[in-house]
Amino acid sequence: MSLGGELLIGAVILVGLLGIVFPVLPGGLLVAAAIGIWALLVGGWAWGIFAAAAAIILIGEVVKYLVAGRSLKADGIPNTTIAVGGVLGIVGFFVIPVIGLFIGFVVGALVTELIRTRSTAAAWRGTRAASKAAVITIGIELFAALLATGVWLVGAGIW
Repeated sequence: MSLGGELLIGAVILVGLLGIVFPVLPGGLLVAAAIGIWALLVGGWAWGIFAAAAAIILIGEVVKYLVAGRSLKADGIPNTTIAVGGVLGIVGFFVIPVIGLFIGFVVGALVTELIRTRSTAAAWRGTRAASKAAVITIGIELFAALLATGVWLVGAGIW
């Protein structure tokens, strides 16, 4: 593959990594798709690189849900808190670009916990626990995508 092609794939991977940190795009999926397109164009041994990268991303996706679920369960936070926080986060993203995502998530989680617990202190504890779980999932997904990117860099001979 030409240097320009490698740089284009690298740029798409970078956008995917940014999509994990700022959850606007499906970051892990974008990283895997970019490496898959690279493997399709290069062919042969590149499919092994893609298989390794895709496996790392898939394992990261499974682990992030298991760890976040365990964390939320340990703190006694129901899934509805995360769901409402997520929906309001998406709405917030369009109302206040980028930072609205985080503001909307916190407001949604707080309101949900306030309705559920009827206590401001308990609602704040629940909101902090939900936010902690969200940060953990972002960290796990980012770590897996960075590992997959490292596998691609080695396979592409760039690193």
